[in-house]
Amino acid sequence: MSVGVNTETLVRVEEIQGRGRGLVSTQPLRGGQIVLIDSPILLYSALPLTKQQHSTFLYCDKCFKTIQSASVSCPTCSHQRFCSPTCLSAALASSHTPWVCQSLSRLRDCQDFLQHHSVERQIQAQFLVAAYNLAFVSPSDFQILLSLQGRAEDEDPAIVQSLHSVISSLCPPPPIEGFSFSLELIAALVAKDRFNAFGLMEPLNLNEENGGQRSVRAYGIYPKASLFNHDCLPNACRFDYVDTNNSGNTDIVVRMIHDVPQGREICLSYFPVNSNYSTRRKRLLEDYGFTCDCDRCKVEATWSDDEGDGDGNDNEVMEEDVDEPMEAESDGEEIGNDNSTDFPHAYFFLRYMCNRNNCWGTLAPFPPSDAKPSNLLECNACGDIKNDEVC
Repeated sequence: MSVGVNTETLVRVEEIQGRGRGLVSTQPLRGGQIVLIDSPILLYSALPLTKQQHSTFLYCDKCFKTIQSASVSCPTCSHQRFCSPTCLSAALASSHTPWVCQSLSRLRDCQDFLQHHSVERQIQAQFLVAAYNLAFVSPSDFQILLSLQGRAEDEDPAIVQSLHSVISSLCPPPPIEGFSFSLELIAALVAKDRFNAFGLMEPLNLNEENGGQRSVRAYGIYPKASLFNHDCLPNACRFDYVDTNNSGNTDIVVRMIHDVPQGREICLSYFPVNSNYSTRRKRLLEDYGFTCDCDRCKVEATWSDDEGDGDGNDNEVMEEDVDEPMEAESDGEEIGNDNSTDFPHAYFFLRYMCNRNNCWGTLAPFPPSDAKPSNLLECNACGDIKNDEVC
């Protein structure tokens, strides 16, 4: 997806009133247009340290592709698995240095740590190991990490103290030039991770038994993509192609869902758009520290508790209340028309939400070809293709 695509001039960083920094369009953008391709400065496993007992899949600990057949392991610890000798060699020189290898082994071998700390704490400890390692292998990327959004003072002191005790006792990092291993640095790093990490998902299983649930295989810090603000009716969505054989398989690609005019803020949804108002409000406040006041939330805040309840059936509710299609945004107005004030997201659900059972992904057109819009829409969760005659 990333070959030959130049996105440097399509968006720019601006201060958005009440929202901090965001990305706005520098020109009119078409549905399907790629506006950003970003590579991670940091990747780490999202699985617990006892992952062999918890995951259906096995992933390369460098590129995080699903390992389909034979793999190679770290010659020292034998726990970290890689899809090829090439990934092993690259990891030993970057993400799986001798200190990382020793640190993860000590965390994995400490039964007290595994028994008395939640999976979330185990993953945070792995992030801290990866972050401290970044300071040694790429000091400039470590500085970028520290420059991202997230304030140390917003973190729970008890959690920070617990992580500090674990790291200092089991895997104290070597001195970092210009920084001291401290509670303050741990709090700052945890805040950066909480506000900026993107999840790379496990393969989607659409069978009825698991209800389409899938977990995160890895987390990545993408410095440019972290500038996208949230909207419950996003105008763009991200795609990742982790299990492809292309180089840059952990890059994320952000594509426009529909047309937008010049100067419009480009927003993603931080989670599937079928979540109901109360669920979205709670998650955004707890995980990201803000209350959303987008157009959709303003309308749904006036609904009764049992109205439009996002149990995965919002699509059916919307079909009942839409008389005719709404036009995509092209002149600065929000999606919708004068008859859609009660359900501003009705058409979005009907056109841009994947209707495969248990998926709940978002659809975006493929990039335009020779300025001609594509009538094929791709789901960013299951990869299904929909032929959209309206395009």
